[in-house]
Amino acid sequence: MHPAAGSSPTDEEPLIEEPLVSRYNQQKPSDRLHGAYVIFFLLGIGSLLPWNFFITAKHYWMYKLQNCSDRAGPAGQSASDLRDFFESYISIASTVPSVLCLIGNFLLVNKVPASVRILSSLFVMLGVFLVITVLVKVDTSAWTTCFFALTIACVVVVSSASTVFSSSIFGLSSLFPMRNLQALISGQAMGGTISAVASVIDLAASALPYFLTADIFIVICIMVYLLLPRLEYSRYYISSQESPSLATIPPDSSLEDEAEPRGPTNNSFLAKPTGVPPLRPILQKTALLGFCLFYVFFISIIIFPSLSSNIESVSKSSGSLWSTKYFAPLTSFLLYNFADWCGRQVTAWIQVPGPKSKLLPALVLLRTVFLPLFILSNYQPRAHIRTVVFKQDAYPVVFTALLGLSNGYLGTLVIVYGPKIVPKELAEAAGVVMTFYLMLGLAVGSACSVLLVHLV
Repeated sequence: MHPAAGSSPTDEEPLIEEPLVSRYNQQKPSDRLHGAYVIFFLLGIGSLLPWNFFITAKHYWMYKLQNCSDRAGPAGQSASDLRDFFESYISIASTVPSVLCLIGNFLLVNKVPASVRILSSLFVMLGVFLVITVLVKVDTSAWTTCFFALTIACVVVVSSASTVFSSSIFGLSSLFPMRNLQALISGQAMGGTISAVASVIDLAASALPYFLTADIFIVICIMVYLLLPRLEYSRYYISSQESPSLATIPPDSSLEDEAEPRGPTNNSFLAKPTGVPPLRPILQKTALLGFCLFYVFFISIIIFPSLSSNIESVSKSSGSLWSTKYFAPLTSFLLYNFADWCGRQVTAWIQVPGPKSKLLPALVLLRTVFLPLFILSNYQPRAHIRTVVFKQDAYPVVFTALLGLSNGYLGTLVIVYGPKIVPKELAEAAGVVMTFYLMLGLAVGSACSVLLVHLV
């Protein structure tokens, strides 16, 4: 506890109302049955689940677009272009609008309640995914190009809503102890793993249960979010955002696992702000961490899924189910997402290097080596770089596992550190800013992935 939080204004006139003072002197409630932890984990699954369900349904999109072989796509592109670069188009459609939504969400942090932003974005995602689910049973062969345009439009809307939801729930989790924030981020990776497993099942069944899974999880997110404020543990930490808070925090003191509501200071009372949060102090505090977060996801989105999902088994000519049907779903989507989840989970026990360590940006920059490693694997089709150096299936498997592990571990460290090195009253806004760095990395990386795929 901070010293101010335990002080008693018995020798002077109380600075705030007595009921509010007693709130700080009460014993911290425990997270009974890990209820809040589980809720944040489920909300983490739901925050990135829609995007993951779009990018991992590669075989479904290829099937839907296969009947336009003689038709031209957008801007005169052929149908083969639509299929070969579909992941890149989805990446651009999902990340570029998301950056704009993050800016809007930052401006609305103190003007629109988090509950409104979170619930409205969840209902928008649910509505769009219900449309996508219905289209599974609709014959789109006569209007494939229109189906492509509709799909991209759905990606834009879902990703925008998902961004508002993710940044808002991330800011909310920053009010809680670090373990809850880690649960949210770990849940995001689990969402990717669930979508990858569902895509493998989809290969043996149909796309209907695949997209129904996404619908169900979004409904679950709505239910558990409504349950969150009913927990005494949650009310204790959420109420601290509406209470007196310290103007400054000693460096690194907020990196402890236990988040404490800030008590009254000697002669100040800082009410919850209602205007636009101050951007400059947040940027100054989080500049280096922001760059690290940007670069982690910049490298990851260039490679996954545009490059990694198009790496074929070197034994594809054998005609086996492994090499022709299951190689990409298992070694790209499932392996990457599972490794990403493992990397994020490790941060619950190990949190090195620290937020001010020079080793952190060094490790982030070192991930650049993944680009030539994946390019020189058996990526197909390749028009310019003919050389394939890594001619065994084991190589892309190892590369993908390392890419996912490093993305999960380094990305989680950085995004957790961000809101914890700023004053408590700026934690939610800092969470939105860190999400902005992440989405900017995804947006720039997705644009570069299109260029890189054309160069290969």
